[in-house]
Amino acid sequence: MLTEKEIINLNKLSKEIRKLMLEVLRPKESHHIGCAFSIVDILIYLYFEEIKVSPKNPKDSNRDIFLLSKGHAALALYATLCQKGFFNKERLSTYDQDGSDIPEHASIHVEGVELSTGSLGHALPVGLGFATSFLNDKKKNKVYVLLSDGELDEGSNWEAIMYAGYHKLNNLIAIVDKNGFQGYSDTEKVLDLSPLKKKIENFDWEIFETDGHNFNQMKKIFSKVKKLRTKKPKMVIANTVKGKGIPYFEGRFDSHYKSIDAETKKKILSEFIK
Repeated sequence: MLTEKEIINLNKLSKEIRKLMLEVLRPKESHHIGCAFSIVDILIYLYFEEIKVSPKNPKDSNRDIFLLSKGHAALALYATLCQKGFFNKERLSTYDQDGSDIPEHASIHVEGVELSTGSLGHALPVGLGFATSFLNDKKKNKVYVLLSDGELDEGSNWEAIMYAGYHKLNNLIAIVDKNGFQGYSDTEKVLDLSPLKKKIENFDWEIFETDGHNFNQMKKIFSKVKKLRTKKPKMVIANTVKGKGIPYFEGRFDSHYKSIDAETKKKILSEFIK
């Protein structure tokens, strides 16, 4: 379990990173807000408690690899990397602006980003390559891939899931941001994949479930993942709320596409930052 001080610090980070995200949003231009806010706490836990990676040596051959498959939620990753020390706030402030190399979708031109993503269903197959290479070289690096629940409709993910289970890639950890929405509607209305846990288990994976906004729960689950000695890949299904932390966006399908005007941005910041 996390100590009370650790929980306070992580909750403080959660608020600071959400503030950073709000500040750099371009009024009437930036989109994919809700899907970015749903993964903030997952990223905080991974980067500040779990993943072995350092901004002082971002290309360390012994580092863990993190891949954001839902690349349209890159704002959350950029803000987390900024807070981690990969680059400064001045650089982050160029997000989504004309001529900037910090675009709305994840880009390898941004320090700390391992893979450019945007088209869904790509990062898990790439993760297989990293995981296979590390196992072949008898290295201890781990590979973390964060996907969305809607993204699991992509056939490439199921090919990767089958491959990883069959080839016993036990250094691969997939995390599913299960916020219940995707590009067209509720995930259950577009393509209901339940029972998801049972389906993934059938391909020889270890499956866990957690609250993606509860740091203590994530600590408990990822501790179990670490202790496992089976030769199976792992998947953590993280139940989240789209737009978490901002009442204007929470649990709303339209927060996937909706932008905000300057007045609303100012109002949210004044209400959110106490």
